[in-house]
Amino acid sequence: MQAEIIAVGTEILLGQITNTNSTHIARGLAELGIDSYYQTVVGDNPQRLSAVIEIAAQRNDLVILTGGLGPTADDLTKQTLAHYLNVPLVEDAAAMQKITDWFAKNEQVMTANNRQQALYPQGAQPLVNHNGMAVGAFYQSSDSADFLLLPGPPRELAVMFDREAKPKLAAAYGDQAQIYSRVMRFYGITESALATKLQPLIDNQTAVTIAPYAKTNEVTLRLSAQAETESAAKAAIDQVDQQIKTLIGRYFYGYGDDNSLVNVVVKQLIDANLSITAAESLTAGLFQSTLGSVSGVSAVFPGGFVTYANEVKHQLVNVPQDIIDTDGVVSEATAKAMALGAQQQLQTDVAVSFTGVAGPDRLERQPAGTVWIGLAYRQQAPIAQQFHFAGGRQRIRQRSVMAGLDLLRHALAADSTLKK
Repeated sequence: MQAEIIAVGTEILLGQITNTNSTHIARGLAELGIDSYYQTVVGDNPQRLSAVIEIAAQRNDLVILTGGLGPTADDLTKQTLAHYLNVPLVEDAAAMQKITDWFAKNEQVMTANNRQQALYPQGAQPLVNHNGMAVGAFYQSSDSADFLLLPGPPRELAVMFDREAKPKLAAAYGDQAQIYSRVMRFYGITESALATKLQPLIDNQTAVTIAPYAKTNEVTLRLSAQAETESAAKAAIDQVDQQIKTLIGRYFYGYGDDNSLVNVVVKQLIDANLSITAAESLTAGLFQSTLGSVSGVSAVFPGGFVTYANEVKHQLVNVPQDIIDTDGVVSEATAKAMALGAQQQLQTDVAVSFTGVAGPDRLERQPAGTVWIGLAYRQQAPIAQQFHFAGGRQRIRQRSVMAGLDLLRHALAADSTLKK
């Protein structure tokens, strides 16, 4: 079973909006075991749309069209499809009632073109729009490809596809082997290095597809398996998952499309009931702001310090002046003193510190990107690690935050007193 997604809209071609609809649909098709090898974008032009429909119908079992179902002159998708199918457009009574009720409730005059939103190709099954007015449609043909019509606004499309279309697709093509996926997340290794280490596994794997993706400051792997049952797919993915961890497990931190390193670290701190604070110089509060983005962090994060000026490092977190004078602010000794001072000031279990050169100029004869991150962990002596980051000022600050989270992640993993 093979489908093609056609996104209709000149605004997509011009880059005025991002086509998130095709991403949402593609994921849903994969869950149903429907292959999708082509995605097309076409402007609001009936001739070009007709040509694209013709090509898609010849090479696919199902063609999904998104956008162009509204009341304006450039909304021509359903009219163009009806012409291709050689069927008239008919009115969905329930959709028409919804439209007239809306205009009456809002005390607005309904123009004639709004009736267009209630039309769909004759012979199709109308699909309810729970977040808008334009009705969708699922058309099954005995001598051509099937067609699915969906609205363009993402908040309308997502609900219609999930609640209305997917059950109908599952009923129509329910005997397909389904595709199951798992996302593994890694920090501290580049996409190229990860791919190199996993290349033998990638080359020899047939049951599970391994696809690496570079994200901002991290790398993910999507493991996908097609199987008749979820348990069979899970078993195949589990085996590859373990092989990957054997090769590069030290960089692995968690699972999921919507996960992040800060989510994992904060959850570990909450589960272990370990409080945390921070003393930040070059990051100027970015680490604490990142912690604050996670719901529930207040249980373990009472607050912290931004110690940009040298005298403030001494005043707020008790960094000895002789350390600053002797070692400099961009140093191992200062990073350790900042972490220990912050930990003692707020009596937390953990403290992380950041000092360095965000750039663009040098500081203390050290180049931009030179960063020291300190860690005071429970009753252990504080440690500090030096990093050299490339990129602009904001990039260096962001990478510093990620490195601090990862330093803490490894400390938590090495803590034998915590439940694993």
